[in-house]
Amino acid sequence: MASVSKGFSFVTYNGSPSRRIIKVNTQRDGLREGEVLIRITHSSLCGTDEHYLGKDMCLGHEGAGVVVKLGPGIQHLKVDDNVAFGYQRSCCGTCSHCLQSLEIFCPSRAFYGFSEPDIGSMASHIPFQESFTYKIPPGISNGEASALMCGGATVFNVLDMFSVKPTDRVGVVGIGGLGHLAILFASKWGCEVVVFSSSEKREDAMRFGATEFHVTKGVGKFENIDPIDQLLVTTSQQIPWGLYLPIMASPGTIYPLTLSEQDLQIPYPAFLFNGIRIQASIVAPRVISKRMLKFAAFHNIAPILQFYPLDEAGIEEAMADLRLGKTRYRGVLCAKD
Repeated sequence: MASVSKGFSFVTYNGSPSRRIIKVNTQRDGLREGEVLIRITHSSLCGTDEHYLGKDMCLGHEGAGVVVKLGPGIQHLKVDDNVAFGYQRSCCGTCSHCLQSLEIFCPSRAFYGFSEPDIGSMASHIPFQESFTYKIPPGISNGEASALMCGGATVFNVLDMFSVKPTDRVGVVGIGGLGHLAILFASKWGCEVVVFSSSEKREDAMRFGATEFHVTKGVGKFENIDPIDQLLVTTSQQIPWGLYLPIMASPGTIYPLTLSEQDLQIPYPAFLFNGIRIQASIVAPRVISKRMLKFAAFHNIAPILQFYPLDEAGIEEAMADLRLGKTRYRGVLCAKD
């Protein structure tokens, strides 16, 4: 088994206070225990990257590539494996959360944006812990895998962790990069999928597997909608709670899946008297991420991708399209051969 002790360098694409992309040459002394070096082929974009665009750090947290070097202690991966990685980078492995496969709540968890600012998926290479690196199943391309590692894992986590039933009516608010993945996964899960969108994307929603579509722009009250058991909120802004609470089943659950800087404020009586739950859900733990990839491969779930070059100009174009809502449906940066 090959190992690496010598130093190496790689290129990263960083944010900056001016919010322009800066190309940086990064140096590491060597691979640490349990790390592999991945040559990045694809990096998918996420709204979270927009939050860090003004910081001097390597951007990107959902990537795919090829293992090119092995550090000490590698047990499962080998050179030339196609692999993917996501938002979480490491955990302690010994706390009660880790021992229950809930390492996303580990007090020592390392997340993108909170640890190792010199690495990310918008780069030529990344040193990454083997234990948080996933082999890509046959039938899923590297580009598709990169788009699944955050968006796919986020929506699949709701279905898996919170035991959504195939008989549930699942609502999806928003049909963008995250929302279209929610439709794809929930429909293959066996659920009725009811899509709510401010824009007219009915044809796309039905093609992805929706059973109903409702335009929300200018709507003050929904009419003739059967109760929703599980509501996945994939929009970048909070929903108008007073519009959605009346159509929730009693009890039903609402899952906010994106980051909002605003306080959570809801109409209290409708929330209380109908037994509505609001369930926080962040990235998936490893066991669910692995199941997500296996599920996607078995059911031929393929995110709709829009490709850009993995360089300064390509990243800035992709980020601008994401900001303006022009991406259809998941932006993916591609490294040059």
